Amino acid sequence: MEHTKKVRVLVVGCGNMGASHAAAYHGIDEFEICGLVARGSSKDRLNEQLGGAYALFDDFATALAETRPDAVCISTYPDTHEEYAIQAMEHGCHVFTEKPLADTLEGARRVAATAERLGRKLVIGYILRYHPSWQRFVELSGGLGKPLVMRMNLNQQSHGRMWDVHRNLMKSLSPIVDCGVHYIDVMCQMTGSKPVQVNAIGARLTDDIPADNYNYGQLQIRFEDGSVGWYEAGWGPMVSETAFFVKDVFGPKGSLSIVAKDAGGVGNSDNVSAHTKTESLRLHLADLDDRNAFVKPDEWIDLTDEPDHQELCNREQRFFLRAIQEDLDLTEVTAHAISSLQIALACDESVKTGKSVYFD
Repeated sequence: MEHTKKVRVLVVGCGNMGASHAAAYHGIDEFEICGLVARGSSKDRLNEQLGGAYALFDDFATALAETRPDAVCISTYPDTHEEYAIQAMEHGCHVFTEKPLADTLEGARRVAATAERLGRKLVIGYILRYHPSWQRFVELSGGLGKPLVMRMNLNQQSHGRMWDVHRNLMKSLSPIVDCGVHYIDVMCQMTGSKPVQVNAIGARLTDDIPADNYNYGQLQIRFEDGSVGWYEAGWGPMVSETAFFVKDVFGPKGSLSIVAKDAGGVGNSDNVSAHTKTESLRLHLADLDDRNAFVKPDEWIDLTDEPDHQELCNREQRFFLRAIQEDLDLTEVTAHAISSLQIALACDESVKTGKSVYFD
């Protein structure tokens, strides 16, 4: 089937992720940007980077009415995701939205229900699902046996512009919700099992954020199959850079680690493009001989397909295009996005109440 008509897309939010998605649309022939929307000057900077040809808007509703797009890309702060996504779909648009889908579980379910009711495509920016090394990480973890022990973190010693970004994010979400949804999603894929219990701890290390939020958090999940996992995230100028990049899983038969020799180096903890870099997978097998020596040496798996942050965004947008053109059924991936958000929000509840949260 030939697709000659370009998909006209309105880009809302022109910060970090919005700029990357706009660059993807700008470079993919089948898309055409019909407008850039942001309250501040980020849209002017982005427009300049892309050649200065795009219509600019301060207000989403106005842009939607004037440009009448086929699709909307939402990379605003999380507290507007639900409202903008539903508004866009009610205007007949397909929606790509950055994670999390909404800042409440009910909100996320409302967005998904709207997409289903109106027959619109809804793609949520779970960027690691498009990364060959992370796909391989999940796939190879299947050979380690059960239960699995999963250990992951992303601590960011943020300063300068990144500290502004993080402070703004913390007006509506904690770090373990904003970042944690990615890694919770990975854990759910690895186990293929249901979470039964979460516990989490957190600490507020600065007066620069709302009184009810915290900028360091660590969560623990127990799964039905006996697997357990933890994830840790801290944001701010006081955060330690030691061991900020741990991506590791082990089971009865051995272990598998993402070893990012360069991206895990000093000074990269708040470098967004370094967060997705994997560089190498290290596979260790637990087999011992009769003298308790390891039978096999560790295997290093270097994937030649190592997309950078921009290329990952390009892949996400090519998938969005395919979903629209080929009418892909996105029910299952949407359910996974809602499930990972539900777990992350339960972790937030655990931090704030000091109690475990159990799932039915």
